[in-house]
Amino acid sequence: MKYAFPKEFWWGSASSAPQTEGEALSHGKSATVWDHWYSQQPTRFHGDVGPQDTSTFYKNWREDIALLKQLNHNTFRTSISWARLIPNGRGEVNPQAVTFYNQVIDEMLAQGVQPFINLFHFDMPMAMQEMGGWENRDVVEAYAKYADTCFALFGDRVKHWFTFNEPVVPVEGGYLYDFHYPNVVDFKRAATVAYHTMLAHSLAVKAYRARQQGGEIGIILNLTPSYPRSQNPADLKAANIADLMFNRSFLDPALRGEYPQELVELLKKHGQLPACQEGDAALLQQGVVDLLGINYYQPRRIQCRDSMVNPESPFMPEWFFDNYVMPGRKMNPHRGWEIYEQGIYDILTNLRENYGNPRCFISENGMGVENELRFEQAGRIDDDYRIEFVSGHLKWLHRALQEGSGCLGYHMWTFIDCWSWMNAYKNRYGFVQLDLATQKRTVKKSGEWFANVSENNGFD
Repeated sequence: MKYAFPKEFWWGSASSAPQTEGEALSHGKSATVWDHWYSQQPTRFHGDVGPQDTSTFYKNWREDIALLKQLNHNTFRTSISWARLIPNGRGEVNPQAVTFYNQVIDEMLAQGVQPFINLFHFDMPMAMQEMGGWENRDVVEAYAKYADTCFALFGDRVKHWFTFNEPVVPVEGGYLYDFHYPNVVDFKRAATVAYHTMLAHSLAVKAYRARQQGGEIGIILNLTPSYPRSQNPADLKAANIADLMFNRSFLDPALRGEYPQELVELLKKHGQLPACQEGDAALLQQGVVDLLGINYYQPRRIQCRDSMVNPESPFMPEWFFDNYVMPGRKMNPHRGWEIYEQGIYDILTNLRENYGNPRCFISENGMGVENELRFEQAGRIDDDYRIEFVSGHLKWLHRALQEGSGCLGYHMWTFIDCWSWMNAYKNRYGFVQLDLATQKRTVKKSGEWFANVSENNGFD
């Protein structure tokens, strides 16, 4: 069967400044929360590899953009580092950063690759975190000024902007589950961070629209469908609460300009609502996006709790559900994640049926594999498992398009093997292999396959 995609479909991949640029504390850049945390606890990072050891995009941007062209990308998402552009978080702009980002944007356009630029990818400047990070409304205002500075500097050429990537992740990691700095376990503080993030998002959207630069602005959300173990009412209720907390807490304000009332009532009942101010509701209404990016990796399987909650334990989402290990599930054995290709179709169907079929695209989807050198043949990594993974998801995406989905493109995570937070280089995701010792780049079999898919706007 021929899977043909619409004309002008966006074929590309995604990355981020903190995971690729390198030069973490040079060329005028200040420390982010990652630089600080690594300096304090390097053993929390796989192999003691920290944020200074990334794929050197700051030095090799021209070579890497040539590789994007070789892979037949027509679009590519990366991010601007707030700590590089405005090292103190507010105030003076770093001219070296302006030069760097101008060069990157201009070279991408010269190579026929449209830049999709994200403003925040987990990389809070330490100067802002010391003020309380997203718990402090002064940081919200500082972010809005940073965003507007980016629009002023680069908005004449960048026509696709995103305020945040996966904003729920710093909430989960930093304030619930201890896998991001500042390693807090406190639901009410987590709720405040989530709420202020969406206020910051809305301020940035408002600033962008005021400039009338002829582009569009959106947000990137990791949407993970919550599938109940069964149709038993207890399982359905548990899955609904998981969906409210992890998906709709950002999806509804981004697409409807308001929070789900059911979520508000639940948090109010347990005394976990963040403090609101007059004017917040009107501001959130102004943050409805032009374009939604969807990151999808794996499903969330949910069952009702079989045991009572310890009333002395911290209030957590898991008060309301347990995770369910579905028998016979298909797994990525290298990463420990379930592979469920239909999830991409279910997300797009939900958006079409319940959210007015917004303009959207798959902004991340990918497969991390450890020790990929096992699969090297004649100097090339033959990652047939990645081709199978991507093609499987594209088939379900194609079906959603046939049924009228507003999905405009597909971006893989990631272009080149990159540093991945606490996992560092444990799992590789790229179309391009990176040799850490030499920084040599080698296109994998999946990269050659994807270049062919993009050229033909589909596959057999």
